[in-house]
Amino acid sequence: MPKPLYLIDASIYIFQAYFSPHMQVVGEDGRDLSAFLGYAQFLQRLLRQTKPEHIAVAFDESLFCGFRHALYPDYKSNRVLPEPDLERQLLACARLTEALGVRGFGSRVYEADDIIGTLATRYRKAEGPESSVCIVSRDKDLAQLLCHERDHVWDYQTSLRRYAPDIVRQYGIRPEQFPDYLGLVGDAVDCIPGVPGIGPVAARALLQHFRTLPLLYENLDEVDKLQFRGAKRAASLLHEHEAMAMLSRELATIVVDREHPDEAFSCCPLPTLKWQAPQVSQVESLLLELNLDSIASQRYMTLLGSLSPDTLVEDGQA
Repeated sequence: MPKPLYLIDASIYIFQAYFSPHMQVVGEDGRDLSAFLGYAQFLQRLLRQTKPEHIAVAFDESLFCGFRHALYPDYKSNRVLPEPDLERQLLACARLTEALGVRGFGSRVYEADDIIGTLATRYRKAEGPESSVCIVSRDKDLAQLLCHERDHVWDYQTSLRRYAPDIVRQYGIRPEQFPDYLGLVGDAVDCIPGVPGIGPVAARALLQHFRTLPLLYENLDEVDKLQFRGAKRAASLLHEHEAMAMLSRELATIVVDREHPDEAFSCCPLPTLKWQAPQVSQVESLLLELNLDSIASQRYMTLLGSLSPDTLVEDGQA
């Protein structure tokens, strides 16, 4: 059985290390390196554990300048741009990714989710029905990309792997219905408004009956006849907030078919996603440039010495 394409949502693991009270790392120059070293350790562990054949890392670089912000200025308005110290570490994480033999992608227009969605779709088309993807993230929105029975979202921190049936059990909807679901209930994390007054219970009932938001609005006159509490009020709310519901659905929909010559993730040759041997000298130079202390650097470089697609022993993880 072929291995999956591993697609990593980098920001989660970078920010997790940056804000963790258990990951306090300062370079010899006194500057913080918590985010960088946390991510560096995570990526090396993941490569060692999975020994991937194909892998890519997606970075978020489009805060306040992406296409969703143009559609809805309040989108993710609760976020702030990274401080200079964190920005420096984010750039270092991208450099380390390439030095470890892994392709990394970012965009000023599209989010990491869109990069993951597009790469997953391109890979499936190229590799056929037996292909699958493992999305390394804890972001629930990425569940909409689970198309194959072996596709899954893997929260590396907790070792929790969620497949399509797990999404159905947890949310009462199929993975591909996530944009419709968020179009109704909204998402406070990303400032997606949804339909005021429509909660998860009503949203599940509506989508179990109508399947998609466009079909719901094509049959809006049937809503008040459905057998769930507040159906009549829901019909009125849906009628009043149709434009916001459809906009919210668009904001929550991950791009999977983008093709643009300026976006490397949308047009790179898929063979370049094969994991390559780490460039040890580049990693060492980066650690020196960042002034990581000699003990931590030596420990990392020692582990790196045995990290290679050709030397690792298969551990059985998919």
